[in-house]
Amino acid sequence: MSSERGNGPAFDRKMLEALVCPITKGRLSYDAGRQELVSKATHMAFPIRNGIPIMLVDEARDIE
Repeated sequence: MSSERGNGPAFDRKMLEALVCPITKGRLSYDAGRQELVSKATHMAFPIRNGIPIMLVDEARDIE
């Protein structure tokens, strides 16, 4: 199984329904191009590495 970027396992979009922002507990959106889960409420993006979402605030990047 390969990701849309071709570098590792694909992210299972069904998992998105179960995941929430670790700060607000709100919805996340999936950015396939950057392989990130985005919390619009906190303006943070959580990376997906090898098909696994990294839901740690210390690993997230700030977005505008």
